[in-house]
Amino acid sequence: MHPFELYAVDGLLSDEERAIRDTVREFGARELRPHVAEWFEQGRVPARDLAKQLGSLGVLGMHLEGYGCAGAGAVAYGLACQEMEAVDSGLRSLVSVQGSLAMYAIHAYGSEEQKQEWLTGMAAGEKLGCFGLTEADAGSNPASMRTTAKRETGGDWVLNGSKLWITNGSVADVAVVWARTDDRIRGFVVPTDAKGFSANEIHQKLSLRASVTSELVFDDLRLPTDAVLPGAAGLGGPLGCLNEARFGIIFGSLGAARDSLETALDYAKTREVFEKPLAAYQLTQQKLADMAVELGNGMLLALHLGRLKEAGTLTPEQVSVGKLNNVRKALGIARECRTILGANGISLEYSPIRHAANLESVLTYEGTTEVHTLVVGRALTGENAFG
Repeated sequence: MHPFELYAVDGLLSDEERAIRDTVREFGARELRPHVAEWFEQGRVPARDLAKQLGSLGVLGMHLEGYGCAGAGAVAYGLACQEMEAVDSGLRSLVSVQGSLAMYAIHAYGSEEQKQEWLTGMAAGEKLGCFGLTEADAGSNPASMRTTAKRETGGDWVLNGSKLWITNGSVADVAVVWARTDDRIRGFVVPTDAKGFSANEIHQKLSLRASVTSELVFDDLRLPTDAVLPGAAGLGGPLGCLNEARFGIIFGSLGAARDSLETALDYAKTREVFEKPLAAYQLTQQKLADMAVELGNGMLLALHLGRLKEAGTLTPEQVSVGKLNNVRKALGIARECRTILGANGISLEYSPIRHAANLESVLTYEGTTEVHTLVVGRALTGENAFG
């Protein structure tokens, strides 16, 4: 029995949602799984080629309306993220950064001209985007960012500063960059071929190796007046984008956990120890049963939050609950599945250790465990424990 069958998950989905899930799953099996271990080992991924394939599949910005986007529901988008992360968290990150950060920022806060210029190409995967918020000394507290945008007499903006840990950064055509201005934090749409823009890929990673991660540098980068996102003022803009990305993680992280558990189940059924299958031992069955329950509980939580999002009632605190619980549980499942595989568990022939390594990053980005814990704590107590 598949772990999700214990919870009759398919019965909670519409025909369209199941079809989208199955289409992305089949794409992953056909186009991604045969290569992902090699990409991870070599620390490279053909991001631009994959973007075109994913654009043709229709998953880039699939939850947005218009401009070549499908306008799919939140649950359908979450299921697509889950199938991408079942292959690798780095590949789901490509989809999330493109659709829920870069595209969403332009879609939600951009001018009509900005939307027309970028969104259709990004939905097709012909143009790649990145999202420049995090800095070397400004992660959990983005208000402390040092990147600045100065308005000159003629109306142009001049950006100086840098951003760190930026997915897609060195392969992107456009960067949504957040900078401190004289009065507030603003977002800017920055073509990456602009003079003064440079991006350096980060190497020697032990996590998200099948993903492009970069540092962005702005050296007197001059932008026209209309480069600013007119609908975003203050931290509400970037935090709104982060909530979109976190929602995808709530589903996506369970994909890594599910794939780890499926791998461990198959292994335990065929690996013989003391002349009987590993799956026939009580300790192994306890591990498998506990993980199946955690996975199923996480899926029910994700679906509930997805329905709340579709109803327009999902709150940031509820997103924090989902991200906090599901990533933490997924990481625990991946680690436990590695133990069932024994020494084989450290080989890239099997996925759990790769998922566990990736989930260490997922645990940190889009809000650390500590930050989401304090968000939930503030909601419960009314007291702000940050700082």
